Amino acid sequence: MKRLLLLIAATLLGCYAGAAQDEYSESCTSIMVGRRASVDGSVITSHTCDGKYRTWMTIEPAADHAEGEMHIVRKGTMKTSFRDDTTGVTVVGEIPEVSHTYAYLNTAYPCLNEHQLAIGETTFVGPRTLVNKDAMFLIEELERIALQRCTTAREAVLLMGRTAEKYGYGDTGECLTVADRNEVWQFEIVGVGKENVGAAWVAQRIPDDCIGVSANIPRIGKLHREDPANFLCSDNLEKVAKANGLWDGKGEFIFWKHLGSDGRAKNYADREFYIYSMLAPSQGFTREMDELPVYVKPDDKVNVRQVMDLFRATYEGTDLDMCKNVKIDSVKISPVANPWLTTTMRNTLNAIAPGTVEFHRTVSVAWCAYSFVAQLRNWLPDTVGGVCWIAVDNPAQSPRIPVFSGNTELPAAFNYCGQKHYWPDCLLWTFRRANKLATLSWQSTRKGFMQNVMKAEEMAFSGLGSLENNPTPEAVNRYTEHVFERSSQIWKEMENEYWVMFGSGF
Repeated sequence: MKRLLLLIAATLLGCYAGAAQDEYSESCTSIMVGRRASVDGSVITSHTCDGKYRTWMTIEPAADHAEGEMHIVRKGTMKTSFRDDTTGVTVVGEIPEVSHTYAYLNTAYPCLNEHQLAIGETTFVGPRTLVNKDAMFLIEELERIALQRCTTAREAVLLMGRTAEKYGYGDTGECLTVADRNEVWQFEIVGVGKENVGAAWVAQRIPDDCIGVSANIPRIGKLHREDPANFLCSDNLEKVAKANGLWDGKGEFIFWKHLGSDGRAKNYADREFYIYSMLAPSQGFTREMDELPVYVKPDDKVNVRQVMDLFRATYEGTDLDMCKNVKIDSVKISPVANPWLTTTMRNTLNAIAPGTVEFHRTVSVAWCAYSFVAQLRNWLPDTVGGVCWIAVDNPAQSPRIPVFSGNTELPAAFNYCGQKHYWPDCLLWTFRRANKLATLSWQSTRKGFMQNVMKAEEMAFSGLGSLENNPTPEAVNRYTEHVFERSSQIWKEMENEYWVMFGSGF
């Protein structure tokens, strides 16, 4: 009994304690699917924004610009509370504007425009010696100009790479997974040194019949300059590596090893291994491999809901399952065990019984700000062909709300971020309340909770057929609002149920 009471106390504390910094050091996951690797011909890219980033979202409209107008480049927008919040935001420069910019979905990492161009993101850090903090562009601002100015993935890769080379890249190593109606590219970029303005970057096209994964580790290796249809890069890669003491010029130059690595021994993580093993088990991947391929052909074609399901992964039933040793007796998993164990909870459990929990970075994490799966379909009009399936908070728990390339507005709940303040009606807290309450006794609530997740998902997909026959901005706006309102109602009912269940103690 004493052991169980201590376990409950640790769980309660763990639900509200912030995750330790080491958990944030490997954040964000992106899964890519080529159009011939998907069931219906969709191109898919995706992103989990894992960390305390903003969750307000807006549709930024298309605009015409006068000759000589300048585009303002800013830093510090990632932690703001609403669109016009300037707390911590600084203007760092400007570049010439273009005559017309496209409408786009303005998330912390801008992700979808009106022409079905979508961008996912993961950070791989890379060598700190390459980071020039005074350079103009952070990765989210490169994404912004690409969505404003481009209609294809290839065009976006070239624009971002050349802009960063010209004006300077000031972020750590980043991967962007850039997709359009027809293809998807993996784009990886680093700086060129603490005192230098520029960028070093590579981009590799994922073949149409393949899938790819990026999970905070650089993946692109050999350079294939002889194949510009499928490989693009800056001209300075070897020069930057030599100048910064990262390559001696001997042997073959490998991007991930000589410019992308931050010292980790392996070129992949648990997430990449798990996702590849789930989609291509016949390949026989093992954790002993020194390197996983940039892309693989899946055993069977993949649909968008499979990608959503992979974002819910906690490795349940595998040797990486963090709940497997949290037991009441030698057999039964404790009702309060859950797969999103905070540092506080893990430390407490391991203090009670050393070795109870070994941390593994799961695909879904409780500290996720938002995530999306973007589906791009060349046989449909842009208005409805591009759809970004958005969720906030834990990707394994929250429903996905469709936002289309043709949306001109979003529900009012999207206007405010809930990371710094408790705003009951904002998007994040609409779903976070029930999500967190459910984890108080996850083994008891999980079945009913996941039934509601599936119920909301079925509802969100059920009206797509009729919507695709009426692809107007007004129609997609109404559909987004409808799915959000229905999902909100389901989560409110669960919240009420859990307060009754837990409010008087358990």
